[in-house]
Amino acid sequence: MNAQTLDIPRSLLARQRLALDMIDRGAPLTDTLTLLCHIVEAEAQSLVRAAILLVDHESACLRTGAAPGLPDRYNRAVDGIAADVGTCAAAAALNRAVATTDIATDPGWTGLSHLPLGLGLHAAWSMPIIADDGMVLGTFGTYFTECRAPTQDECDLVAVLAHTAARAIERERARGKS
Repeated sequence: MNAQTLDIPRSLLARQRLALDMIDRGAPLTDTLTLLCHIVEAEAQSLVRAAILLVDHESACLRTGAAPGLPDRYNRAVDGIAADVGTCAAAAALNRAVATTDIATDPGWTGLSHLPLGLGLHAAWSMPIIADDGMVLGTFGTYFTECRAPTQDECDLVAVLAHTAARAIERERARGKS
């Protein structure tokens, strides 16, 4: 699913329904996660980029689940990132939302800050995607072009969509076990 072929409904409720319908129909996980990223980007008051990273428990790393607004070179660079680097890794490790208001000065981005900064992305925040049993499945990250924390509306939106992402990931895992 790419932005050119994606027909995102205008209302947030319709967008949420579309994502839930995709899960119920058994659409590919990447397509559903891509839609969720597009929803965050479409609802933003300013330019943002969204990414969903999935926890690879066996390798103790994060894998790119979807990040349609970020270049492939960025996604390849962060795919397989250690679970202790960056905002998303911190959110997964701590099992709570984490904000980095200035990537350039944050020690958690040491060695990798050039990646988002090279794209004009100066701040990030991430919310864990949590399974019904409490296990962290991944993270829902949002990157900003200015140094800032997320607004309450942005936090509320991503919280709802992180729950939707959890449903999609759990559905995919259940399908893989059957």
